Amino acid sequence: MTNLIEQIKHNFSESIQTKINAADMILPTIATACEKTVQCLLDGHKILTCGNGGSACDALHFSSEMLNRYKHERPSLPAIALTADVATLTSIANDYQYSDVFAKQIRALGQDGDILLAISTSGNSANILSGIKAAHDRNMIVIAMTGGDGGKIPGVLHENDIEIRVPAFDTPRIQETHLLIIHCMCEAVDLQLFGSGEAGA
Repeated sequence: MTNLIEQIKHNFSESIQTKINAADMILPTIATACEKTVQCLLDGHKILTCGNGGSACDALHFSSEMLNRYKHERPSLPAIALTADVATLTSIANDYQYSDVFAKQIRALGQDGDILLAISTSGNSANILSGIKAAHDRNMIVIAMTGGDGGKIPGVLHENDIEIRVPAFDTPRIQETHLLIIHCMCEAVDLQLFGSGEAGA
């Protein structure tokens, strides 16, 4: 039992330290991503999100906060999680290849001025890289959340895109920090578009 408690304590400490490191290094980048997200919504555009595994859950998390609410009552906001439609994902993967599962959806749903929120802890996921290319083909802005050395994603981003790179190489710690960044973005949207609002139930 003592060893288990020590391991849990270690995980807490590592997670906290990762967030402290991120706060020291990437806060201005997060703020820029928040501003671009707010402006996208103000201009009447939408946000598409994608990721694999735990990052797929983060993509769903962000879209649900937009479509429903974050902390306060407010109108629903346009966001689509490209990870949500199992029939579409499996049909594309079966008929074409798994690397196309996001790109084909982006080509159908993405429009000039929309944002693609692309989440990959390694930065090397083939379907995320293909999705980024498809987003560029549709004149979308890309906000990429990565970790470690960023993988291949930095090499395919355009000047107007943003990479939020968590300074860590441990996947769970990166994912935990990605979730905090998502909450920061949601809060920025609420505050800048609607003020403090009224506390929800």
